[in-house]
Amino acid sequence: MSDTLEQAVAAMNEKLAGSDFSASAKFAIEGVGAIVLDSDGARISDEETDVTMNADADTFKEILSGELNPTSAFMSGKLTIDGDMGTAMQLASVLA
Repeated sequence: MSDTLEQAVAAMNEKLAGSDFSASAKFAIEGVGAIVLDSDGARISDEETDVTMNADADTFKEILSGELNPTSAFMSGKLTIDGDMGTAMQLASVLA
């Protein structure tokens, strides 16, 4: 299991704590793996979700650290979204 994924799960669980995010979303990180987020929190998984966001590891780290806004990443083509755009936008506001 990747240290990157484990660190990301911990950081996302902190950001999700107390939020009302009730949908399901997946970050698929090229060459690393996937993280699923839902009402139970974040975990390393590759299960089906309402929306899947794809990015390379550097872009994912920048989004997670707050250096890169998820909307900006999407608009610049660094982040692709497959599925429910509304869920992606809701998650972006939780992670900001």
